[in-house]
Amino acid sequence: MSEAFELHPRLAADCVPVGRLSLSELLLFDDARYPWFVLVPRRPGVSEIFELPTAQQAQLWQESAQLASFMKQTFAADKLNIGVLGNLVPQLHMHHIARYRTDPAWPGPVWGHSRTQRYGRELLEERLALTRAAFGAQLRPAD
Repeated sequence: MSEAFELHPRLAADCVPVGRLSLSELLLFDDARYPWFVLVPRRPGVSEIFELPTAQQAQLWQESAQLASFMKQTFAADKLNIGVLGNLVPQLHMHHIARYRTDPAWPGPVWGHSRTQRYGRELLEERLALTRAAFGAQLRPAD
């Protein structure tokens, strides 16, 4: 029997589910200072991209590129930061962060810069609706 996919507890605590793409869970990182999304391939026990089969690697890059394009266009970012770190959360996940020359951490990294500012209900609902509408039918509801 194969191991079932479970979202790492830290990702579950720090993010809001947006929906499911073909390979990945799409999450919104709960920090209103930055448009920040996370892709998590639904593959248990995988911590590195090269551990995915070749077709799934390509699918992850395709989902990442689509997410990045949406973010750049929608949020008019000066720069997108896309990273696969996994130092605290070993489960494979890709951060996608819209950065601005005016953001509090610019030009440095956002990690550990300052305290997280959680979304208010109205902005959270707006950001989720905008993202779900952009991805349309290819984004299935999160469980």
